[in-house]
Amino acid sequence: MGLLIKNGTIITANNEFVGDILVEDEKIVEVASKIDEADHEVVDASGRLVMPGGVDNHVHQGPFDSYTFEETSHAAVAGGTTTIVDFAPQFEGMGVIESKDKHNEEKAVGKATPDYSFHGMVMDASDSILDEIPRMAENGIQALKFFMAYKGTPFYAKDDLIFKAMQKCREHGITVWVHAENGDLSEVLTQQYKDAGETAPIFHSYSNPPAIEDEATQRIIYLAKQADCPLFVVHVTSKGAAQHVADAYDSGQAVLAETCIHYLALDESKFEEDLDQFGGAKYICGPALRKRSDGHQEALWQHLRNGELKAISSDHAAVTGGWAKKREVSGDNFAETPNGVPTLQSRLHVAWSEGVAKGRITPQKYVELTSTNPAKLTGLYPQKGSLDVGSDADIVIADPDYEGTITFENMHEGTDYALFEGFDQKIKFEKVFLRGRLVAEDETPIEEEKGQGQYIVPEAYSMAYDYWEPREDYY
Repeated sequence: MGLLIKNGTIITANNEFVGDILVEDEKIVEVASKIDEADHEVVDASGRLVMPGGVDNHVHQGPFDSYTFEETSHAAVAGGTTTIVDFAPQFEGMGVIESKDKHNEEKAVGKATPDYSFHGMVMDASDSILDEIPRMAENGIQALKFFMAYKGTPFYAKDDLIFKAMQKCREHGITVWVHAENGDLSEVLTQQYKDAGETAPIFHSYSNPPAIEDEATQRIIYLAKQADCPLFVVHVTSKGAAQHVADAYDSGQAVLAETCIHYLALDESKFEEDLDQFGGAKYICGPALRKRSDGHQEALWQHLRNGELKAISSDHAAVTGGWAKKREVSGDNFAETPNGVPTLQSRLHVAWSEGVAKGRITPQKYVELTSTNPAKLTGLYPQKGSLDVGSDADIVIADPDYEGTITFENMHEGTDYALFEGFDQKIKFEKVFLRGRLVAEDETPIEEEKGQGQYIVPEAYSMAYDYWEPREDYY
């Protein structure tokens, strides 16, 4: 006996048709226009959309003083996401591989509600990382993240280290992921505003302007070209940085990138919300939100349509204690406010409501950007992000005619505010299946399914390598 989903409008990254999906032993075993009911458990999806569960390729569950898997990962399934890829923090005195294993055992096993995987995240920016790269793929790491930002912290990485790592990563199928902001300039501007007594949240934006992202993005693209290494640029926010990525991609260089849902829907005016309550702290994240009148948001949507930005992720990093904790720690000073915003549950809602419902992207492009490409980028495809026979039965059934509003009362992120409070919600995830198991219904996690997520080991040579042709003269 299997699970038979019937009569739904099946949407994939490249197709749309009315049909049935049969699930047995956690896998999709048949997709057809009509499948006999036999003795299967039948779910009628007439008038509903049937899509692969969302894959979120950029999530923080635990580092940077953020909520953990146990506290917030179930928000993913409430919002239609069935797989998350977390950045495992490098612990002091440990290598990246050992840190990933520790993070998994202590923070995720038996606690994660969606299925999950990990990226390596360099937080000890020394040459010791280079010796680990040849062993990363066999130890479940297919991507390694470096920070050009946050000068003065242990994980700020200089260009020479990133370059040397690129030379090694390309030999072992590890994709280099980079947070591209000029840490030197950010540090100078931040100090200047502090010295001038300008501490309101808006000065987070002013001290981290588009120019620092534009410059660092162009610089890391040059480094990747010289190292002959595929590159993935995380959370692109500015039209300048997006154009640098597009130019490199269109020239044939293996440069891929994502943006995040808050950069598509929010803007820097949020930093001036509830000034007397330091309300703009709710929106402080890195990079900063951009000014809407400068055209950044629409430029990002255009690059998504063009295929030059490959994914819409969440960059979920819900600060423990929420807005109240941000304000307490900051002392009403933007420079002391913890970075991070809660976006895990609302990513798919806002991408549909602001994207598909407003005609910016098609339903197929939506699936591509929020599920299929993220799975490809992280070495999880076709096990994840697909409705093909043999894929995991991660399936969402959604009502595209739903009319509602995003509110804090409907959130399961554990924090004390909803980042997209008051936004129109134009889709509702009525049923969410993870490997054929119903894990959320009417956007409420099934209590007994919490903590049932499985660790998925990724494959190296993921999507960025599809665009790479090795050359001999890279020195």
